[in-house]
Amino acid sequence: MAKKIMVQGTMSNAGKSLLAAGLCRIFKQDGYRVAPFKSQNMALNSYITSNGLEMGRAQVMQAEAAGIEPDVAMNPILLKPTNDTGSQVIVNGEVIGTMSAVAYYKHKKEFVPDIMSAFNKLDAEYDIIVLEGAGSPAEINLKADDIVNMGMAKMAHAPVLLVGDIDRGGVFAQLIGTMMLLEDDEKDYVKGLVINKFRGDKSILEPGLRMLEDKAHVPVAGVVPYVRLDIDDEDSLTERFKKKGTVGAVDIAVIRTPRISNFTDFNALECIEGVSVRYVDRVSDIGNPDIIMLPGTKNTIGDLLWLRENGLEARIKQHAAAGKIVFGICGGYQMLGEKIVDPNGVEHKGEVAGIGLLPVSTIFEEEKTRTRVSGVFKNVTGILSCLNDTQFEGYEIHMGNSELQGSVLPMNELTVNEDSSRKNDGACAGNVYGTYVHGIFDSENVASAMISAVMESKGLDSTNVKSFNMKEYKEHQYDLLADAVRENLDMKMVYKILDDGI
Repeated sequence: MAKKIMVQGTMSNAGKSLLAAGLCRIFKQDGYRVAPFKSQNMALNSYITSNGLEMGRAQVMQAEAAGIEPDVAMNPILLKPTNDTGSQVIVNGEVIGTMSAVAYYKHKKEFVPDIMSAFNKLDAEYDIIVLEGAGSPAEINLKADDIVNMGMAKMAHAPVLLVGDIDRGGVFAQLIGTMMLLEDDEKDYVKGLVINKFRGDKSILEPGLRMLEDKAHVPVAGVVPYVRLDIDDEDSLTERFKKKGTVGAVDIAVIRTPRISNFTDFNALECIEGVSVRYVDRVSDIGNPDIIMLPGTKNTIGDLLWLRENGLEARIKQHAAAGKIVFGICGGYQMLGEKIVDPNGVEHKGEVAGIGLLPVSTIFEEEKTRTRVSGVFKNVTGILSCLNDTQFEGYEIHMGNSELQGSVLPMNELTVNEDSSRKNDGACAGNVYGTYVHGIFDSENVASAMISAVMESKGLDSTNVKSFNMKEYKEHQYDLLADAVRENLDMKMVYKILDDGI
């Protein structure tokens, strides 16, 4: 059996995912086989495993930090919101349907056997499991049927580190208030308090730490500083959406649709010197970019109608008419086509006209495509024609299939990793491009070739644009995260909590 430790937070975005990833990296560095686990995750950024199953990207990031292959057992339940009151429910990597919040909460206890089966699989294979909670364990209206915070801690017999976010203010009230709202038996699980995202002189904080320990009757395990790292995040609270940097030599505007998903597709582009990546949701914020990106979405038709209503569709068409690049991925690719047909009401029953920039028609089907692929660009036109014969890897997650119209050729040739079958993907027309492949820019030569081509089209010198190895870059970021956590967390206390258990 593995040793366990669980990271819970006083609120969403307290830093649970990163702290859990930091612990995964530290335990790996210290010679242990370690795996992450989150029983239930709600996120639109998801990932396809090597065996074609879907899981949340936070646990993928943590698995990478742990130096292991992502496994759907690390995230047995994934909820992908389709609107404000309902979500697609994915259990053990497979879609079981769409449920309202009320329906899900009524039935979620039925998923406990699936959760424990996944957890027990990891328990048998690893030395340490780092569990992560969701939101807050003090949601008193949800505690009775909890399966992700204290309910999961009890099922796993996992001691808890409780994390508060000082950057938002009120961290002492967060931590003490959370402890007050826990039941007595739940309080026994909390073995350490962590103040996260601290900026400033720790000596000023010291008197408060002693008072916190006296009132909460739990020791402070550390004060972790606000660290600026480039590590995948997965939900709408990401700080990427708020960044307002200067416009680079190559400026990329990513349309932030209401149900944007897998925005991690663009992280590699941010890492190239001279490139700015801005997330925009209003016409007035677009400016004059070199590239407009249409990302994936959990609700293609709904987000397309949103584009149409707020004037962004017209602005995208103007951009394309000016000969500039428009690039769509997954749902963004579907939007760029001529029409989207939804005969079974997967999203929005009926037919909707697309933006009309690509000769493609999409039909939604009830079965989701989930697969990892490798591929090669073959019929790329326009500014990005330099990508032809460049290889890439990635994954597909989509409900629809798109058919090319007329004599247009597919943009990519793909090999499906699971069975080595071949298929075509994507389309382009002039400087408008679309693909179903998530992660297409992560491959070492794709992003750099793309940026070089744009710079050359503007008459700029591209000789300083370097190929970029995303895997090596991530490894360095995980090491920096581990250094920050190890330096500021009492690791002797953490190991004692692991050894003592519950």
